Amino acid sequence: MPTKTTTLRATDRRFGIRLLAAAGVAAAAAVPFGLLLVLVEGRWRPLRDLDRDAANGLHRVAVDHPAWTSTLRVLSNYVWDPLTLRVGVALLTGWLLWRGARRLAAWAAVTAVAGGLIGLGVKTVAERARPVLEDPVAHAPGYSFPSGHAMTATTSFAVFLLVLLPMVPRRARIACWVVAVLSVVGVGFTRVALGVHWFSDVLGGWLLGLAVVVLTSRAFEAWRSDTGRRPTHVAEGLEPELTGPSPEPDSTPR
Repeated sequence: MPTKTTTLRATDRRFGIRLLAAAGVAAAAAVPFGLLLVLVEGRWRPLRDLDRDAANGLHRVAVDHPAWTSTLRVLSNYVWDPLTLRVGVALLTGWLLWRGARRLAAWAAVTAVAGGLIGLGVKTVAERARPVLEDPVAHAPGYSFPSGHAMTATTSFAVFLLVLLPMVPRRARIACWVVAVLSVVGVGFTRVALGVHWFSDVLGGWLLGLAVVVLTSRAFEAWRSDTGRRPTHVAEGLEPELTGPSPEPDSTPR
């Protein structure tokens, strides 16, 4: 008869396989993103007009208001910079390992890394040029679609929320969601306003990042089901047991 340790090892193997499979199919499974990619590659005129109008309108504001533009640069290049967010996820992952939540740590790491690699891969395939504007107020290297800033913000703030919500009092959780959503939207706005991305680049980053989070989260939920834990609601976070002494079935209470 299988022992508890053997059963947990089997569920761990299935969890790992599901995580990797979810990361591997994330880009293909994102139907809205796939449609957007087709429209971008096909240079669909209504989308091009929307991109151009948004870029030109926000660029005029950026040129006319240098103080406003400087604030956007600080937000984009430091506060919401992908490196800043990835360091935050790395620190959170380290804390989860120390806490004994190894599988949740694996989920956070895979979600962040998969998001970065998938975004880079799609950029290489799409090879879309960045906006070229008169009197540019900012510059960025590499291809344009999807926005790496927007995608990293989506995956990173999702990780912060879904990991830390159990630690937050219920009355304060709405505020956490508001901060996360405003941050993700704000990242996209800064990239278009600074003239380094088209609006559709940002939209693509949001959609692809969301696809990664949804698929890896489903893999984590499947592991919870395998270990006999109850299903969770997104408002609770991925692992409500994180507030207890044993966040995972085989964890040793502190």
